[in-house]
Amino acid sequence: MRPLLAGIGDEAGPALADQLAAVAELGWTAIELRTVDGVHIADLDRRAFERAADTIAEHGVRTVCVDSRIGDWSSAITGDFERDLDELRMLARRCATLNTRHVRIMSYPNDGLDDLDWARRVHRRIRELAARAEQAGLVLLHENCAGWAGADAKRALDLLVETGSPALRLLFDTGNGIAYGYSGVELLADVIEFVDHVHIKDGTDGPVWTVPGAGAADVGGCLDLLADAGYRGALSIEPHLSLEPHADAPGTGRADGFVAAGRALESLLAAR
Repeated sequence: MRPLLAGIGDEAGPALADQLAAVAELGWTAIELRTVDGVHIADLDRRAFERAADTIAEHGVRTVCVDSRIGDWSSAITGDFERDLDELRMLARRCATLNTRHVRIMSYPNDGLDDLDWARRVHRRIRELAARAEQAGLVLLHENCAGWAGADAKRALDLLVETGSPALRLLFDTGNGIAYGYSGVELLADVIEFVDHVHIKDGTDGPVWTVPGAGAADVGGCLDLLADAGYRGALSIEPHLSLEPHADAPGTGRADGFVAAGRALESLLAAR
């Protein structure tokens, strides 16, 4: 059975119209939301959000995930936790409107703490976030990216155990190992039973990002592992071919790179 294919919309352009047009060009019916017009979903004013939600529904497109800034590369473990709780409260309401339960999070980059203190603070925050997410009917998806558990399968599994909530699962990105210096396919093999969502990107050392299958991330191997494990979630492209969130302004992506990455993913899947 063909997996559900989606993409992080702002990699195709800042305006929602550009994002939906790129998804439509690929013939897909699902999108992952991060920003609209360069504004994060939690920060859109009420009218702007309602217009966006109505437009997505009118196009018959499903929202598979909303990407929050909670614990991500732009934050730190010593930062204001109330900001994250406020974002989660807003996203709980907005995800209900978008008919999605999935919210992407990370696990807080360090800020000069020793490893033990860093771990304790991360566990405390994620437990609180997961408890609130569970009450709101959300599932937090921890990505193998920035933060305490981002690049280490054992830490990711420890985070799940310490949190002890069905509202915390994992998001696996095929290309993040290129940026952070680890084997993505090896990490996936260790955590695959807890993965509920997948980002697809590929690249070479630098990192220099490529279309899926043209780099060193072994995207094909990851797809094989997922298929063998009976993975039923979405495959969502985050190609970084015309937008890299760590370096670029939100919503500066272009459709050409997005569509090229989508076609490459389809080719990989067809070859399996």
